[in-house]
Amino acid sequence: MPRILITGMSGAGKSTLLAELARRGHLTVDTDYDGWTDGDGGPWDEDRMTQLLATHDDIVVSGAAENQGVFRDRFAHVILLSAPIEVLLDRVQLRTDNPYGRTPAQQEDIRRYTLEVEPLLRRSATLELDGRRPVTVLADEVEPLLAAAAPPEG
Repeated sequence: MPRILITGMSGAGKSTLLAELARRGHLTVDTDYDGWTDGDGGPWDEDRMTQLLATHDDIVVSGAAENQGVFRDRFAHVILLSAPIEVLLDRVQLRTDNPYGRTPAQQEDIRRYTLEVEPLLRRSATLELDGRRPVTVLADEVEPLLAAAAPPEG
C-alpha cells in the first residue's frame, strides 16, 4: 500500500476525510495536531516527518505546510481536496475541533491562501477531489489508491 498525502485549504474537509479513512482501518496522521508544526500552521517538523515516512509505506497523511514539497517524492499520490471559498469560510466558522478561521484576520488569510497557495498545491497534486461531496464518497475514491500503487522509495 502506498503513502498518500491529502492536502488543501483550511475547511476543505481534510480532517473529516482522514477520520473516515481511519475508521475504515487505514493508518493516518493529521498534521494539524500532535506537534507536527509549531502550532501556527508553520512548516512540518522535517525530522519527524522523515522518520514517519521512513517507517510506514502504508499511511495517509493530511495537512498543508509550506515545506510539504520537500516530501512530495515520498508520496505515491497527493490529493488536493478543494471547495469554493464560501464553503471554506462557512466550515471554519462552524467547526468545533479546530479554532483556526474564526477571526476576520484568519478568514482573510484563508482567502489569500486560496488564491496564492491552492494553485501551487493543484500543480503538485495527482488528483483533485471536490470537498463538498459526502465524506463516504470521497473515501470510496481514495481507498482504491491505497490498494493499487506500489510504495515510493525513500
